[in-house]
Order: sequence, then structure tokens, then C-alpha cells
Amino acid sequence: MTGTDRDRNDAPLSRRSLLKCAAWSGAGVLWVMQGGVLKAVDLIGTASAAVPGDSLSFVQISDSHIGFNKEPNPSPQTTLQSAIEQIRAMPSSPAFVVHTGDVSHLSKAQEFDDAARIIDGVGRPVHYVPGEHDVIGDDGAAFFAKFNGRADRKWHSFDYNGAHFVALANVLNLQAGGLGRLGDEQLEWLESDLKGRTASTPIVVLAHMPLWALYPQWGWGTDDAARALAYLKRFGSVTVLNGHIHQVMQKVEGHVQFHTARSTAFPQPAPGAAAAPGPMRVPAETLRSMLGLSSVALRPHLRELAISESVLSSGVAAAATAAATTAPAAAGPAANASRTVSISNFTFAPTAMSVRAGQELTWVNEDDAPHTVVGSDAGSPLKSPALDTGDRYSVTLTRTGIYRYFCSLHPHMTGSIEVT
Repeated sequence: MTGTDRDRNDAPLSRRSLLKCAAWSGAGVLWVMQGGVLKAVDLIGTASAAVPGDSLSFVQISDSHIGFNKEPNPSPQTTLQSAIEQIRAMPSSPAFVVHTGDVSHLSKAQEFDDAARIIDGVGRPVHYVPGEHDVIGDDGAAFFAKFNGRADRKWHSFDYNGAHFVALANVLNLQAGGLGRLGDEQLEWLESDLKGRTASTPIVVLAHMPLWALYPQWGWGTDDAARALAYLKRFGSVTVLNGHIHQVMQKVEGHVQFHTARSTAFPQPAPGAAAAPGPMRVPAETLRSMLGLSSVALRPHLRELAISESVLSSGVAAAATAAATTAPAAAGPAANASRTVSISNFTFAPTAMSVRAGQELTWVNEDDAPHTVVGSDAGSPLKSPALDTGDRYSVTLTRTGIYRYFCSLHPHMTGSIEVT
């Protein structure tokens, strides 16, 4: 990918101004794209009043994390319900809703059921793509069966009012030390799907992880996105809608605009503004101002797309109570310290460890986000379930050698064990 990020005044976008992007879009700002240029227009009244009546409109929600039960939002069901009610109250009903992943927190059947029950209340068709939290343990089979109709329907496309929508999955078969990944099979399908479509067809791409290198240090990007974008570059209007980072950021590159959405569950820090990504604790009274949804209006014949951001309406915010948080596991005796790997701030600590053959080794998750321990090499005995806060995973390795591993949810997290 080439090109220069620009700010609202068409000046080069520095790293400092990148960190301010999330502040550009909130309630009261309409994002309009014409000829590949994204502009912010102040709204007077509601977003729908500023969007022409012949537009196709739909709503994006993301990162609902049903099953999360910690600060700053131990009840993400409540805030998701608020988002659905806000959509239902719109003056003009959207044609459909898209959910850009992390519907659940731990890929549990009950979490999927609870989310579906709430989202179905919107009364409009809903299109889903998976997040990494939706595909734990079964490569997303349960998610795809529940929300896409079949366990093998991992990606798909559809047409609406002259626009072509492509729903991708970039959270499967993630590689150690990497970012999001589409893979050869899906990329070949995408190339075939786009063939035969005229360059004037507006294209909207849905995926969970960003398709641009937003902040690779935190895993915020997709390793093979350049190949997908090469297939898209001939089209005059391409919009890529993502979730994953729980905040609004935009980038325009040629005829492609990238847009990430707020979560309906909890915020995350701006890139590089904290030691690591993950749930950001904020006062209960300000939580809803950091959650929200995106309304999208598309005028295919004019190649114009507008995105307006709305934060969740005021209401009784879910109280963030210490009682809802699972306490991290207590530290063991000093003699055991060399056999314990702490998972904290999205890092395995220590990253490299040496143990004796036959000595038990334990990983303890001290983060507010779930993690896994999965061997990087074929045939590795390391394969944990999703570890929530305070959970432990123990193994006893009897064969000497070096065992490399990573977190399959956040593959930039890597570590190694040397058994002597």
C-alpha cells in the first residue's frame, strides 16, 4: 500500500494527529465521501436530515463482547440493547444492519444466543462477520452456523441497490507474530467474486480487523491486506468497514476509504497511548459517550457515501463494580516463580523461559482480556482453551527442546520454552 494519510485540512497526517482521529467523529459529525475524498460536515439536526432521501442507508455495530463481565462494563447486554433501541428509533429505518465481529467474548453458545436474541430485536436483516473472539476452539464453526446459516459459510457477498458488499473473515488461522489474515483460499474467492463487475460499482468491504496497518505493534492490521486491496483498486468507490479497535479512525487512500467503528461494550486506548490494548477503564458516567454505532448512507449513482457516528444515548450506565471482576490468581511461592508465565499487558512474561524436563509449567492470565497458549510448531503439545482473567493453564513437558508458542487471539504475542 502506498499513499499519504491526510488530516481534515488536507495536511499530512502525523502520528500525533493519528491519535486524535477518534475525536473527529462523534455525534453531530457526518462523514461524506465524494470522488475518493472524505470530508467532515457538521450536522444540523439528525443525520438522516442531512442525507438525501434517495440514499441507501444501513447501520454498522461492532464488538459487542457478550459474556464480558468486568470493568468498565460488566453488562454489555445492556449497552447492546441500547444500541438496538437507538437504531429502532431512527426516523428512517435502515435497509439492514452489519455487525463487524466480536459478537461474543469467549465463543460460548449462550453468548451467541444472548447476542442473537438482542440483535434480532432490531427488526431488520443483519449481516455478520466474525471477530477473533467468535472463533475460539472450533475455527468459528458454531458462529458461522448460528449467524451465517452454515458452518462452512465463512465469507460471502451480496448486492443491494447497485452496491456490492463483501463480507470477509480475517481472524482465522492466525500465525505467530502476525496480524489478521485472509489466506489464499479467501483471496482467490475475492478475486473471482469481483471479476466481471464494472469499475463504477460501489464496493463495501466488511471485516473485523483493519485492512490497513493501523498499529501493527498491537496487532491492528492484516498481513495480506495488500493483495485484497490490489483486487479493489480498479473500482472508483471502495469503503472498508472494520471493528476490532473499539474507536473511530479513518484513512483515505486513492478511491478507498477505511473506517473503524466504536464498540457497543467497552473502549480501548488510542494506539500507543497505553502499555497494551484491551478494555479501558473509564468512569461509569462517561462509558456511553465512548460507545456507539455508525450510520452509512450510500448514493450509488453519485458514488457518494456518508458515515455518521452516534454515541449511545444517555441512560442508566452499567455500574463497574469490583465484585464483577474475577480477581487475578494470587502469586505462588517464590520457589515456583521460575515455572510460572504471567500473561499481562498483552505480553507473556517472561517471554523466554527454561525449565527442566518433567517440571510443571503454568500460565496465569492477569489481563482483563482472554488469551490462549498455542504451539507455533506442528505437533506441539501446547494448546490451551481460552483463558479468562485469573484462569490458569498447566502442562508438563517431558521432551527436551524449544517449544515456541503464541496467543491465537492476539498473534503478536509470542513466547518460547526451553526444556532441558
